Amino acid sequence: MEAGKIDLKTFCVVVGAIIAIELLMVVTLSADCAHPLVILTGARIIETALIIVIVVRVGKGAAPIGLNPQELMLGLKKGVIWSIGFGVVAAIAFVPAFLLGFNPLHMIQVQLPADLKVVMMYIIVSVFVGPVAEEVFFRGIIYGFFRRWGIIVALVASSLLFMLAHSATRGVPLTQMVGGILFAVAYEVEGSLIVPITIHILGNMTMFIISVIYLMYV
Repeated sequence: MEAGKIDLKTFCVVVGAIIAIELLMVVTLSADCAHPLVILTGARIIETALIIVIVVRVGKGAAPIGLNPQELMLGLKKGVIWSIGFGVVAAIAFVPAFLLGFNPLHMIQVQLPADLKVVMMYIIVSVFVGPVAEEVFFRGIIYGFFRRWGIIVALVASSLLFMLAHSATRGVPLTQMVGGILFAVAYEVEGSLIVPITIHILGNMTMFIISVIYLMYV
């Protein structure tokens, strides 16, 4: 079952709505009326809900973005299987790097806030809210729109935009580039957005756990 396809009208309405929310978020951040993570969390939740509402209203259902409530558990199971498989491949790939004296964990380590309360907010937005919002937009909408021109075009477009969205302060985000490709392939193969959402959540959770362990013992 291939990934869903998004029509031009739905694509334009969603992109316009996302741009408006992002601009509003920038204005809110500049006003310094709340903690940045709180504002970011709120913006991502609103964006996710708005995208789903637009797709359901304009596209007559959530199928175009690969969301089917009846396939929730199946999508979760497949997402876990994909995550385990990718984890095994990554672990095997890390072995030569360690043998050559390079620590590949530096590539997936994240900078954690010092304040415990801020860390909790960071977990909420980075491990749960963020991955859902990003998959709904980058795979559900962007990949779904470009899918009309073939798998390769959709994969390159969605992965490149996903990578660029994370490159503002990190240079070339290799982790996001690999992740973007993995999420797109999983979505195409399984036809359910729940699969890349699950992989994304588990991947971010793994990076968070590794970062905590790294800080404690290294």
